[in-house]
Amino acid sequence: MTDAPELKAFDQRLRDEAAEEPTLEVPQGEPKKKTQVIAIYGKGGIGKSFTLANLSYMMAQIGKRVLLIGCDPKSDTTSLLFGGKACPTIIETSAKKKLAGEEVQIGDVCFKRGGVFAMELGGPEVGRGCGGRGIIHGFELLEKLGFHDWDFDYVLLDFLGDVVCGGFGLPIARDMAQKVILVGSNDLQSLYVTNNVCSAVEYFRKLGGNVGVAGLVINKDDGTGEAKAFAEAVQIPILATIPADEDLRRKSANYQIVAIPGTRWGPLFEGLAHAVGEALPIRPKPLSQDGLLDLFTPEAVGADFVLDPATDADMRGKNAAPKKSLEVIYDDA
Repeated sequence: MTDAPELKAFDQRLRDEAAEEPTLEVPQGEPKKKTQVIAIYGKGGIGKSFTLANLSYMMAQIGKRVLLIGCDPKSDTTSLLFGGKACPTIIETSAKKKLAGEEVQIGDVCFKRGGVFAMELGGPEVGRGCGGRGIIHGFELLEKLGFHDWDFDYVLLDFLGDVVCGGFGLPIARDMAQKVILVGSNDLQSLYVTNNVCSAVEYFRKLGGNVGVAGLVINKDDGTGEAKAFAEAVQIPILATIPADEDLRRKSANYQIVAIPGTRWGPLFEGLAHAVGEALPIRPKPLSQDGLLDLFTPEAVGADFVLDPATDADMRGKNAAPKKSLEVIYDDA
């Protein structure tokens, strides 16, 4: 049985938490709940959805009961699993059912393929609401649907890592998940996002939280080594390395599952599935901005550039004019 929070009590819990002194003494160990709830974070476009669709599919093939929940407003998590077919989101369906005076049923929002159960939380229309609030609302609806009573070995939550608001940080801030998996590659922006997530984990551990980082999946690996160096620096394991391969790129673009036992990519994702299940939640050591830049050559990130301060005259441009001096000049006596 999962252990999701009662979201309606958030306000009082936040107030109580703010009144407490943070403690650094947080117990660490292997998750003891039957269901492992795992939150996956990464930069938009880094390949989280591709990784998760294939990971969840392989988990099901090796006999695990898996629920995949897309928590990204783009709602692209399940599209790859379902061959490009977009499934109705929980938020969208809830709004339509409410207008019709009907209740949302499991079959309205949860669909399955190859043993994987999957759904999308969704988000507000562009410019018309907060994506983080949409996440919270989505989990409130899941509670009403019986989330606490569902029987799964793994619940995988696909979160957008670029956004650091409270809604997207929900699994970390409220111990909804036992552990976090990061998806990154050998570029500064993706590692910046993964480092931010490590910082969030460390912050909430200081407040008494228990979520840890299980490790890093390096996607689109070109062999340059920055992501590996990052994992070593923040002291987290590498769970799998997925190469920058044209076959993978093409199949991902065509919404094809590659994590099929007995095929070329099957062993890679089977190894990832076992690693994800066995990895312990670790307390990471997030890097400073300079520490992150040090993973790259100065030429790649502009670290050898010297800042040239602007002047008031620079800012005024053609409107620049000498200012009258306030200095008092005395005539010779």
